Amino acid sequence: MTTTVAATFCATLVDEWVRGGLTDAVVSPGSRSTPMALALAADDRVRVHVHHDERAAAFVALGIGVVTGRPAVVLTTSGTAAVELHPAIVEAHHAKVPLLAVTGDRPPELQDVGAPQTIDQTRLYGGAVRWFAAPGVPDATMAERWRSIAAEALRHTIGSPPGPVHLNLAFRDPLVGDAGPLPAGRPNGASWHGAVQVRPEPVDLDLGSLADAVAGRTGVIVAGGGIADPDGVHALASLLAWPVLADPRSGCRTPREATISHFDAILRSAGDRPALRPEIVLRLGSLPASKVLGQWLASLDAWQVGVDADGTRFDPDRNLGALLAADPGAFARRLADEVRPPLDGPSAADADTDPDRDPLVGADHDGGSSSAGPAGLYRAWVAADAEAASALVAGLAHHDEVTEPAIARDLFAALPDGAHLVVSSSMPVRDLEWYAAPRHGVTIHANRGANGIDGVVSTAVGVALGSGRPTAVLIGDVAFLHDTNALLGVAARGVDLTIVVVDNDGGGIFSFLPQAGALAHERFELLFGTPHGVDPGAIAAAHGLDVTRVDRADELAGAVDAAIASGGVQVLVTRTDRATNVAVHDELHAAVAAALAPTTA
Repeated sequence: MTTTVAATFCATLVDEWVRGGLTDAVVSPGSRSTPMALALAADDRVRVHVHHDERAAAFVALGIGVVTGRPAVVLTTSGTAAVELHPAIVEAHHAKVPLLAVTGDRPPELQDVGAPQTIDQTRLYGGAVRWFAAPGVPDATMAERWRSIAAEALRHTIGSPPGPVHLNLAFRDPLVGDAGPLPAGRPNGASWHGAVQVRPEPVDLDLGSLADAVAGRTGVIVAGGGIADPDGVHALASLLAWPVLADPRSGCRTPREATISHFDAILRSAGDRPALRPEIVLRLGSLPASKVLGQWLASLDAWQVGVDADGTRFDPDRNLGALLAADPGAFARRLADEVRPPLDGPSAADADTDPDRDPLVGADHDGGSSSAGPAGLYRAWVAADAEAASALVAGLAHHDEVTEPAIARDLFAALPDGAHLVVSSSMPVRDLEWYAAPRHGVTIHANRGANGIDGVVSTAVGVALGSGRPTAVLIGDVAFLHDTNALLGVAARGVDLTIVVVDNDGGGIFSFLPQAGALAHERFELLFGTPHGVDPGAIAAAHGLDVTRVDRADELAGAVDAAIASGGVQVLVTRTDRATNVAVHDELHAAVAAALAPTTA
């Protein structure tokens, strides 16, 4: 092959990206992107993952960014191939995940003349990208600027907030060539903009006045996604005598006394009880999925403080009285250093052990408010969570068949330490949030930026590639069908991935919404239930994957253990009924409500 300017340009960009910390690229085959594809494949410092489907490829790159904090390149050719990246770019934008989208394009003389596979790719993704650049056809006279283009792309994708960047690269024939000498880089292999920062540094804050404001006051911590230091959160909770309403994605749902795992079930039946209502709410990271929690927060007459690494306002009901830009875990640890512990801080020895006492300690039975201070509210939440957990365990024990709450709870419990779990939106993320018991050792991921159900399996593939750890994904049948192209070549990707498909033949979450009761059954099924009659196991088998059917509740943990032990890509399919699923959820909520009902004198 002859040396070409395009090959040298692309090799320069790749070299600069590697200097900045890039390790992975996901490439979809195509002609116009050839110079960049060859440059990525020629650099043995880059792991290249080839995927036939551009949409799935983008979500694989997203998953790598989710688990590593580093951007991965996703490369496509021109035309509709580039359009296919848009869903993952939107998710990366809202979820603040670094992603470097590179699209091949036709040169200017082939635009607007009917050339094949040619569309207007200028700012194709609109405001969803942190930065867009179209440097034009590579020109040797501009070689001294090539590295700055690559470095600028990295700077924007890992900035504050991190997110997707789009480089649209136009190439003329010949598309195949060798790279010549690269323009000089910085000494010792340094990147123009330095190494990729996996986590932002905490912002300097004057915490003294905030520490004075919270000490000795009743409060709760709502721990959502995006917390890198859960121990710091629990250290603050211990000092303040505040319970931690812990989303599984937060990393804070660990076996600690302050951990409140079943806040959704508690608030459904007891959210108006004064003993549970705080003066201050500290909201760390993004909000949990629970609508009930959101409604309760909106109902409070409390000072609510949000903390997010990039100052993103997670506040759909506009209740925040203050918003701080700081890493949530680091912020909590630093605030703990400033707080003097209350005299009546939480202690296991202080917990009320009278079995006949109202579990909502501190509340009188006609709804009067408690004057017990932080420790009273703390013990009320801890006691309520224990009662709710017992009621849920007892309720699930009545079902020999698989149920969707038990699937989420048992899968989370069965995974080995160090594993990652990707949870689909709609019901799986809610079932995990509502029913999973505390544990250490499993990292939870969910595409909750835009809350879509597309690309979930592909994201899990990316998480498995990026982490190198056993990974599982919990997904409904409709979301699985949205992303069946994720299975293309997945068995050869060298990942340990267990795919758990909950098959209720349609859109299960809609059965919980008002549409289910307001519409005639036939109309509801046509527009919302949407039964498809497709067997997810058969689709997986067509891709050469091992499929296990799980029919009984006591079979899931063993099936997960066997899948992890076997390695590779394993698919577990469980079949449920949508109407029965609603009834099971109602039954469990009723059991918690009964357990938390005020006792009579």
